[in-house]
Amino acid sequence: MSLSDPMPAPATGRFLSSVHHFPLRIYFEDTDLSGLVYHANYLRYMERARSDMLRIAGIDQRSAHEGGSGVYAVTDLAIRYRRPARLDDELMVVSRVAAVRSASCTIDQSVMRGDEELTNATITVAWLTPQGRPQRQPKAWTDIYTRLCQGEDIHP
Repeated sequence: MSLSDPMPAPATGRFLSSVHHFPLRIYFEDTDLSGLVYHANYLRYMERARSDMLRIAGIDQRSAHEGGSGVYAVTDLAIRYRRPARLDDELMVVSRVAAVRSASCTIDQSVMRGDEELTNATITVAWLTPQGRPQRQPKAWTDIYTRLCQGEDIHP
């Protein structure tokens, strides 16, 4: 491989029907003194998976933020830790849209090692004005969320 060869793209995961799958590997920096993944890192993995899910679904958060139309903020989070992950584990964050409302969206996420669920969470995000007040999400976005929530494949 030379410097002129194209670089591989970052992992973005992919949709299988209406469910997003985001792969990751556990590195030494992810673990604590016990050799297990530090509890807060699961939230980071889920955030990365949600961000990539939205991006490949057609929801451009960056343009919306830079254009001054709004930003998402987590308003509710419930998480359950079931089993620990360890160094070199290959994991999958599985994300499903559970509910959509005019100004918010709820996403269920699981961190899986093979068929074993390690952690699951339900996260609600609200669409806010630049001043921090709730507002209606763009209609095109609620349409995408609604299709995903109903189990429709958005990438036929």
